[in-house]
Amino acid sequence: MGLKLVFGLLAVGYGLYTLYARSATPEKFAKLEAMKEQFGEQGGNIVHLVAYSVAPILVGLVLIGTALLGGGPSPQ
Repeated sequence: MGLKLVFGLLAVGYGLYTLYARSATPEKFAKLEAMKEQFGEQGGNIVHLVAYSVAPILVGLVLIGTALLGGGPSPQ
């Protein structure tokens, strides 16, 4: 199993975990509260969602795709 695939799976797993944990136990996320204070309720939620859930999932999917399709630079 390649390193890209491992990191991709970890990134997707992290993104899915934070997506679930945001709805189950939002009080665990201190940064979410700080973002709500800085950007407002809705803005803080959107910034946190994108930064901690959407971005890791997208990066993970790109890494998984690259690993499975053999694209991109890889160490020899």
